[in-house]
Order: sequence, then structure tokens, then C-alpha cells
Amino acid sequence: MSRLENQSILVTGGASGLGLAVVERLIEEGASVGVLDRSAEGCADLESRFEDRVIGTVGDVREYEDNERAVAACVDRFGKLDCAIGNAGIWDYNITLVDLPADKLNQSFSELFDINVLGYLMLSKAALKPLAQSQGSMIFTVSNAGFWPSGGGVLYTTTKHAVVGLIKQLAFELAPHIRVNGVAPGAISTQLKGPASLDMQDLEFPGSAMEAGASGFVPLSRLPTPAEYAGAYVFFASREDNVPATGSILNHDGGFGVRGLGPVPRGGDGLLKKL
Repeated sequence: MSRLENQSILVTGGASGLGLAVVERLIEEGASVGVLDRSAEGCADLESRFEDRVIGTVGDVREYEDNERAVAACVDRFGKLDCAIGNAGIWDYNITLVDLPADKLNQSFSELFDINVLGYLMLSKAALKPLAQSQGSMIFTVSNAGFWPSGGGVLYTTTKHAVVGLIKQLAFELAPHIRVNGVAPGAISTQLKGPASLDMQDLEFPGSAMEAGASGFVPLSRLPTPAEYAGAYVFFASREDNVPATGSILNHDGGFGVRGLGPVPRGGDGLLKKL
């Protein structure tokens, strides 16, 4: 039997990037999946590819009614909800405080927090009753920026630290009925958008440049793909493998926490020559 056989799972931001890779892996593991995404084309494509295994809801994670519709669609189609994954987010392209225009501070702060934090709260609230009924779980995408500086700018990094607090608080509030955990990916070549309030909505994420320079800043010497990150979500969603964990966050980041203070981000470059 697949690890997620007969589970119903909802993913926000599931029509592209990391979210899409997670959706594909959940289906591979036997789950039926709901997707809440702003892209009507992306939702339609998923429904075309996976037919009755996917139900798409076009909407905005900042709107409670859209989260509610997505939860209801899962329950109506699949009969229950086992797991809600908050994944939709935007990046601030490493903008620093000194470069952040004062006249755009309020608007950009609100946009980042509304999508990256409030969106998760909206999903949590909308999914609360069906997840309690199924003794299910919540999983939130954090980031290496939830623990270390410079994974984003001042806005993004602050939102991801807030998500760490959200996970811990909800894990406390919802125990023993609902498990709440997080996955903190590291550098990833994906399709993160920037905030419209800073005119960054059409910027191209620097994935190719990051991949080319990965050996200089990632201890594993390369960027994991979105698909390679997706297994962590399967682990936390599993009803067999992950019974003990709530309030846990997997630093699934390519080793940023062990970079050390030396001139290179890892200590094993000369290992094979010494063996």
C-alpha cells in the first residue's frame, strides 16, 4: 500500500513550483488532492492530468471564503480532509531595510504578511473542523529564512520567522486532535513571485544563477529540485511514519546550519583524496 493511500490532502499554491511538486508526489503516494491557487489555468491542467484524483479551487489564500471553498471542495469530493498544507507564498528578492522605500513600507509589509502568514491562518481556520474530525494534520512551508538571515530580505525573513511561531502555537492549541508541523526548504530553483507593492511581481526568480553558484554557498554543493523536497511533506502527512511529531520543523535545507565560519561552506571537499 502507498504511504498516503485513501488520504485527502489540500495544498495551497499547488499549481506551480514547489507546491506542484508536492501535489505530484502526494498523488504518487496514493492521496487525493485539493489545490487552492490563483491560476485557473494551473488548476485546470492538474484536473486534466489527474482527473478524479484532483479538485482545483481558483482563489486567493488571503480570502477566508476562498480557503473555505477549497476545504469544502475536498470534503465534498473525497468525503473528508486528512491534511492541509499551507504552501503559497511570495519572496521579497532580498530587499534590505535601507533599500525599502519608506512610502511603500506599510503596503509591502501587509502584502508579504497577508500571503505568507495570514494565508496559513486562513487555511488553518477553514480546515479546523474537518481535520479535528479526521484526527488529521497541518503542514506549513517555512524556509531556511525562518532560522537564518539572508534567505530573503527583511520582509520575507520576518514572515518566515512568524510562521515558525505559528506552527508552535497551533501545535499547542490543537493537540491532541491535530498535528501541526513544518518543512523548511533551503535554496530552490522555483517560480516564486515578488510583491506587487514593490513592482516585483514580474521579476524572474534567479534560479539559474543560484544553480550555477550552488557549490559556493550550499554545503551539499547543489540545489535540490522541488521534487526532492516533496518527500518531507509525505513524511509529515503519513499516519504511520509520523505519529510522534507535532510542533516539529524539518530543516530540509541542504545543510545551511552546518556551513561554519570558514572560507568554504562545507568541510568535506578534500575527503575523498584522504580516504
